[in-house]
Amino acid sequence: MLLLYSHITSPRLQFICHFIFKEMLGVDFTITIDSEEFKNYTGLCFNYSELRIKNVEHPDSFGKELRVQNTNLLFENDIKEQTIECFEINGHNAFFKTEGADFPFDIFAASFYLLSRYEEYLPHKKDMYGRYAHENSLAFKKGFLNLPLINIWVKDFAETIKSKFPDLEFRILNFEFIPTYDIDIAYSYKHKGLLRNIGGFSKSPSLERIKVLLGLQKDPFDAYDWLDELHRKNNLQPLYFFLAAEKNGVYDKNILPHKDAIWQLIKRHAKKYTVGIHPSWQSSDNRVLLKKEIKQLEAMIEDRSMNHQPSTILYSRQHYIRFTMPETYRRLQEAGITNDYTMGYGSINGFRASVAASFYWYDLEKEEQTGLRIHPFCFMEANSYYEQKYTAAQAMDELMHYYKVCKAVNGQLIAIWHNNFLGTDKKFAGWREVYESFVKVITKEK
Repeated sequence: MLLLYSHITSPRLQFICHFIFKEMLGVDFTITIDSEEFKNYTGLCFNYSELRIKNVEHPDSFGKELRVQNTNLLFENDIKEQTIECFEINGHNAFFKTEGADFPFDIFAASFYLLSRYEEYLPHKKDMYGRYAHENSLAFKKGFLNLPLINIWVKDFAETIKSKFPDLEFRILNFEFIPTYDIDIAYSYKHKGLLRNIGGFSKSPSLERIKVLLGLQKDPFDAYDWLDELHRKNNLQPLYFFLAAEKNGVYDKNILPHKDAIWQLIKRHAKKYTVGIHPSWQSSDNRVLLKKEIKQLEAMIEDRSMNHQPSTILYSRQHYIRFTMPETYRRLQEAGITNDYTMGYGSINGFRASVAASFYWYDLEKEEQTGLRIHPFCFMEANSYYEQKYTAAQAMDELMHYYKVCKAVNGQLIAIWHNNFLGTDKKFAGWREVYESFVKVITKEK
């Protein structure tokens, strides 16, 4: 058991210590504000304060201590602009630098700042979709958006702890690849109705559309059988997020949920995989709609359970990666969601929370750790294609980068793909092959 001393404690300190010690390193800990208790403790002693407490001249008399000098962030209870000055350590950025301690910066405060998404609570510029613009972020400005910086820090921190306490054993995490899919538009031509197909044909006449509608050719967005086979061959357990908007809009264009085709598609996937809600653009402005869409999706998969009771939807990812701190996460919790996969940008690839691991959401306004588990993604093919203007070959290089940096820290790599990129649409030629090649590389190196 690790005993951590701090002159005072706080929900912020409890949260980040649990994440770093318990979740990342597998070390049990307790926090004390009693300096005498700390002095007399003979186990692993961690001092998070401005002064050394153990007897420096005779460190073995009551055991050693490892000290990280604290900054103020974890003991504040308001949200305000922070002074951030980055410096380099072991070839990587860090901030909240300190002097004279056993670690060169306040890893707890710096990790909390990034993990809580502190900067997203401050006044900031929105992008064209009303989202937090990635250009605002410290990670983008300082050039570490493409790195799981917190994992890298924790790895360095573990080495420092080990040098002080060589007998301490850490839990070894394993690299994990989690494939996820957003089904925004289930089919390109099929099941869209006569009027939508006539309108689509008049705008862009296509022999392919006619062949698909006559049953002579597979719909170009229908990649479902191909994906099933890919998962089977490579022993993958994916997550599917389905858009279930009750009406279409500018950004919500899936087949409406009253159509039998989408019912059958969702039921089919729910029998084999974890299925979650892909809350519509419209629901971001209407919490009643969010609950309706979840109930709709539950109804569509209700017969997967033996007792024919509706299955509870616990997983979600926002359509267009549209969310706002803290409102969206609170709405998801109110609707019964326990795991969200939206943490990332819809405008650039990278680690929005600077971590390749899941974590509990900390509600900074309420100053409390919640039960909502956040699963950050670092790659979405739509970002590569539409925003970064990458070719399929360039996207493969990008994927391999994220694979290498996640594997180096035994982290999680969550990627987002869409069925339209993985089908036979000529517009996305080569992307299916990139994904298949990437999956083969990962599974081969396991």
